[in-house]
Amino acid sequence: MSGLARWLVVACAVLCLGAASDPTERLADPGQEARARALFKEVRCLVCQNESIDASNAELAQDLRAIVRQEVAQGRTDIEVRRFLTDRYGEYVLLKPRFSWANAALWLIPFLVVLAGGGMLASRWRTPPPEPELTGAESEALARLRQDET
Repeated sequence: MSGLARWLVVACAVLCLGAASDPTERLADPGQEARARALFKEVRCLVCQNESIDASNAELAQDLRAIVRQEVAQGRTDIEVRRFLTDRYGEYVLLKPRFSWANAALWLIPFLVVLAGGGMLASRWRTPPPEPELTGAESEALARLRQDET
């Protein structure tokens, strides 16, 4: 790669990083900013729903980024920041929610319903339907038909 091409690649990379977030929002300590950026990737944008606050341009995502930066700047650990967010916004705010029996039930109940329905269908197909009972008039008509055959 020529010197000019390298310079262009480096310039593009710097411009992309510069456009990633407003410099006034960044934390002064690079270590804290790196921790905050890592947390951004774990937190769901509540407006976009399937996008992290790191990738979202929504106003709520900007507010959440500011909250995360503020918590990191106050010296809170990553676990404390996650706990603060889940206490305030619920488990849904995390892109990868932690394991709990309530979450497991949400994932397993649909499968159990499908299995129960399949079991009910299978049991209906195995047992033949009962023969219907004849009424008195039908029994008499059948008896007359049998007498006529003999």
